[in-house]
Amino acid sequence: EALTFPPKGKLSTPPNVNGEEPGCSVWNDIYYAAPLVNPCWDVYQVATTCPLLWDVLGFPGSFDYLPAGSEVYFNRTDVQKAINAPIKPWNECTSRVFATGGDQSPPSGLSVLPRVIEKNKKTIIGHALLDFILLSEGTEIMIQNMTWNGAQGFSCRLDNDFFIPYHGENDLGSLGGAGNFGRWHEERGLTFVTVELSGHMVPQYAPTAAYRQLEYLLGRISSLSEVSDFTTQTGDYGNGFNFTTTNVTMSMSEKF
Repeated sequence: EALTFPPKGKLSTPPNVNGEEPGCSVWNDIYYAAPLVNPCWDVYQVATTCPLLWDVLGFPGSFDYLPAGSEVYFNRTDVQKAINAPIKPWNECTSRVFATGGDQSPPSGLSVLPRVIEKNKKTIIGHALLDFILLSEGTEIMIQNMTWNGAQGFSCRLDNDFFIPYHGENDLGSLGGAGNFGRWHEERGLTFVTVELSGHMVPQYAPTAAYRQLEYLLGRISSLSEVSDFTTQTGDYGNGFNFTTTNVTMSMSEKF
């Protein structure tokens, strides 16, 4: 019912939303059970397997890891001085962002996000499908419960292929995939797009997908389904190749 298109009305608050009911924390059960099978399981990218990869920020997955003899880049005194940062220990994540009681603000989908969409010409919510920190179905339910630009939610499910151009960027430090890479839908200034083969940090795991979304946000392409080259590249990478027409032509030529 939560993923009804169009929505039938506002959704009620689900039970155990704060995780206080004993025996009902399925997310936590999975989080603690998965590493028993795969010690290198990554809550940000669930397809990750061993060995642990080194990360210059010291946080390659679900927990901190620093190989012997290495150091966290932003913990270097020369780096902190160069960027005018305080000379002190640095961590990628911290639980002490809010002074007391955690974040007390209302959910963004029920407060600030609708106003952001209404003030902008185009707003994109992108969601990686290999992410376990945030679940794509949860984001989609949030959208269906949100009202913006005079209506609630989307009128239909994600109904378009998200296409990433084939390209000539082969630098081993920035490899990225191509082809149909997810699904997307747009209504009333909001675009929701899913990204396959990607974990939580889409620019890290699927840089070409992140770049294509940026091109769409800036108005350089007409839609996320557009089959064309990246607007910053020139060359023949096969993005204009029509498989349907070619297959029909080949079939007809075989008959004669």
